[in-house]
Amino acid sequence: MLLPGLLYFLVFKYLPMWGMLIAFQKYQPFLGIMGSEWIGLAHFERFFGDSDFWMLFRNTLMLALYNIVFFFPLPIILALLLNELRLEAFKRTVQTIIYVPHFISWVVVIGICYTLFTTQDGIVPHLMASAGMKPVDVLQSSDWFRTAITSQVIWKESGWGTIIFLAAISGVDPQQYEAATIDGAGRLRRMWHVTLPAIRSTIIILLILRLGSFLDTGFEQIFLMLNSLNREVGEVFDTYVYTVAIQQGDYSYSTAVGLFKSLVGAILVIAANYGARKAGEDGIF
Repeated sequence: MLLPGLLYFLVFKYLPMWGMLIAFQKYQPFLGIMGSEWIGLAHFERFFGDSDFWMLFRNTLMLALYNIVFFFPLPIILALLLNELRLEAFKRTVQTIIYVPHFISWVVVIGICYTLFTTQDGIVPHLMASAGMKPVDVLQSSDWFRTAITSQVIWKESGWGTIIFLAAISGVDPQQYEAATIDGAGRLRRMWHVTLPAIRSTIIILLILRLGSFLDTGFEQIFLMLNSLNREVGEVFDTYVYTVAIQQGDYSYSTAVGLFKSLVGAILVIAANYGARKAGEDGIF
């Protein structure tokens, strides 16, 4: 039963790591990995010395922080609220509604966003103009880019993220709720003193895993939202790697950029896991 999963990780996760070697080479496709010239850390020196490095790092870091601060807590809050619903039919209906956006592709999500907010014939600017307000150019304004990206992630993934937390909540001993009720605790008190402590280890583990992909801000979504007016705040490592590798054909340099991002994620995971274990919680290793 484990074999399909092991084969998947072997073929699609571990074997591709062999390609990281080209980050230290002047890679030529017709020569292959073993035949290309080794140049050491030259690509990393070029990347860290590039004027775009700090822009890319700042943009990626800001979007990652937005996701951690504004998106990560929402599935927990939604799971807590769903757990308090007593009418089973209504609870299942709400769950279905908030799960559906997860299955919508980013292309469709961005298309919906353009339909709502484009200044030419968008619904929201039209309503704002009708109300005597000045329409806001959400799609082309650098001030609104990060808010728009984070809002899209929240709408699309918050409901799906509740699944793990609802599963953790279902494992809470009902006798703890009964004891809290006898002691006079209301719903909010039971939620704060019983439910949250019971799922704390799950929250910490998911936070650690989230930090592992801290700099993975998502290529497709941001690539579709980028334009010449918001590129200064929207260009991130993922889109930069695409531009350098696919459009310019510089595979070695783009691999070095991707490797740097992966190393940062690995360091964050190790640090967060160490902190969790020092605090008395169970880490992921």
